[in-house]
Amino acid sequence: MRSSPVTREAGEVLKSGILGDIRITKAWNVQNRGFQKPVPDGNAPQGVDYDRWLGPAPKVAYRALPEIRKGYGGGVPLYSNCHYAFRNWHEYSGGKLTDWGAHHVDIACWAIGASETGPSKVTPVNFEMAVEYKDGHPLVDDQYNIATKFNVRADMPSNIELLITNEGDNGILFEGTKGRFFVNRGKITGKPVDDLKDNPLEEDAIEEVYGGPVAENHTANFIDGIKSRKQPISDVWTHNRMLEICHLSNIAMRLGRELAWDPAKRQIVGDAEANSFLSRENRKGFEINI
Repeated sequence: MRSSPVTREAGEVLKSGILGDIRITKAWNVQNRGFQKPVPDGNAPQGVDYDRWLGPAPKVAYRALPEIRKGYGGGVPLYSNCHYAFRNWHEYSGGKLTDWGAHHVDIACWAIGASETGPSKVTPVNFEMAVEYKDGHPLVDDQYNIATKFNVRADMPSNIELLITNEGDNGILFEGTKGRFFVNRGKITGKPVDDLKDNPLEEDAIEEVYGGPVAENHTANFIDGIKSRKQPISDVWTHNRMLEICHLSNIAMRLGRELAWDPAKRQIVGDAEANSFLSRENRKGFEINI
């Protein structure tokens, strides 16, 4: 998304200052799969090294129903604890919040200049989990266990609220003291965008947003970064920061409480139980030695 034309146009709008002071940025993402029945034990498909697929995650039985997913990820069970449906289990992912949500939270943080820091607080305003939880852990092990509905608020620097929700259209809303606009992969809408047609920015305005030449081709930009030893437009460091917000949101919902975050120490403040969810011991045979 950092290299898409509509995202570049969004950067121009924000750089222009016509929104005034940014107060709210809202990251919408698509609905999590609301699947509410057990997924039984089964045998991994022929050719799949399931133990290797699990990697450092806890050893559990392969689970799947016979329905097959078509299209993206086609030829794999629609309901399982492996590919593609691993997204619906906290043991391996974080639902749509760390799937589509990661893309939108990234653009939101990038646009407000918060790519190298983080929130001071994450609050689960309201949410629904797929199964019942206790002390941050699901009480059943044979069903999808991510949040199926959620509204989470992250308090960002400069008194900006980042709202993350599964409701509404799929994209990002930027709201300032003088206006607002909406952007996703396919469109950008709002009066500030329309105003730029009659009053365009200077030619180098977007390069100021990007901090250098604009990436016209996302893949080529990555390859150029390898050759030049320079960071590409999408780099691991700022994405790591952004994903902290997504993971903290899931931890807050799993525990059902607000979390204070220290972005410098990268720790949850005054909550040992919540901090225990920031990492886990790798399964034997998959340890990481540094």
